[in-house]
Amino acid sequence: MKGFWSRLAVTAAGIPLVLGLAWLGGWWLLVLAAAAGSIALHEFCGLMRPMRPVLLAGYAGLLLALVGASQGGPAWMVGGFLVTLPAAFVLKGFGDTRAPVAISVAITTLGAAWIGFGLGLALLLRRIPEHGRLAIFTVLIAVFASDSAAYLAGRLVGRRRMAPTISPGKTWEGFAFGSAAAIFVTWIALYRTGFVDGARSIVLGAVIALIGPIGDLFESALKREMDVKDTGRLLGGHGGVLDRIDSLLLAAPAAYFVILAFGAT
Repeated sequence: MKGFWSRLAVTAAGIPLVLGLAWLGGWWLLVLAAAAGSIALHEFCGLMRPMRPVLLAGYAGLLLALVGASQGGPAWMVGGFLVTLPAAFVLKGFGDTRAPVAISVAITTLGAAWIGFGLGLALLLRRIPEHGRLAIFTVLIAVFASDSAAYLAGRLVGRRRMAPTISPGKTWEGFAFGSAAAIFVTWIALYRTGFVDGARSIVLGAVIALIGPIGDLFESALKREMDVKDTGRLLGGHGGVLDRIDSLLLAAPAAYFVILAFGAT
């Protein structure tokens, strides 16, 4: 019960802050993404410590990817991220060699790509002409609604485990309620906007509903392999920042490319 109340307190404080900075956009949202991304990457590198990730190289690629996305666009985001690979190789050469170079560089690149592209594409959602605020608000609220509905339904009526070897707490009942919440929120937000409306809003909601839990399960699989429950304690019952944004890190890119496919960017 203590974990539930701490989750509620963090949610009550965090949602207005995140949505407020998303509304402002620009450097405000970039600072939020950089702070959250840096903490999440630190947690990721702590989780994968036995594989010796090169944290400084990861930070460089992450932050340059976010600045590129915010100030330049997709090409600049990719260009910034690509700094990760040579930086990791060079810094690994000056550090310890207890882990193979290929593993250290690969894990560093994975962390920078997963977090950098996930948050970078969320920034690109905010940059969509005319409808940027609507796009980022819709994705953020849909992901939050999906996570919350899945959590509550899983606790109250969950019986059938969805992925018992990866995340025993996740159930098919929770997934069904979470999917319904994501689709409903997306449809309500967009169906009469002239942006991604009508049936296309339902498609977008379904993509968020499907891809978001995959991001959650991916992080759960990493934690299971490393025998860790949470990546951190910063957010109380939510765990670490990475535990909180894992769904968004795949849902935001998926939503961006669906909107791109609809020709709405």
